[in-house]
Amino acid sequence: MNKDDFLYPRGRYYGQVKPENLVFNANLQEFAQRVSYICNLETGGKLPPGEAYEQIKDLWKQLKRTKKQLKIGEEPFQSDQGDLED
Repeated sequence: MNKDDFLYPRGRYYGQVKPENLVFNANLQEFAQRVSYICNLETGGKLPPGEAYEQIKDLWKQLKRTKKQLKIGEEPFQSDQGDLED
């Protein structure tokens, strides 16, 4: 097994296959993995709670930024039924 595959496992993507969704899914999985590491370091006393909070807050801001850049959840030309608006 590759070291990176062991340290940074990736789950399969089952959603709607679009490039932006795949990129966001990869970013979301990385976010979750990093938050897990930070939580474990804080729980083990290797990282102060305030520092853990700030690191997670920064990761969250990065994730929000990529969501906005990829325009995830924004479909301005479609109504709730998925039809094009007139």
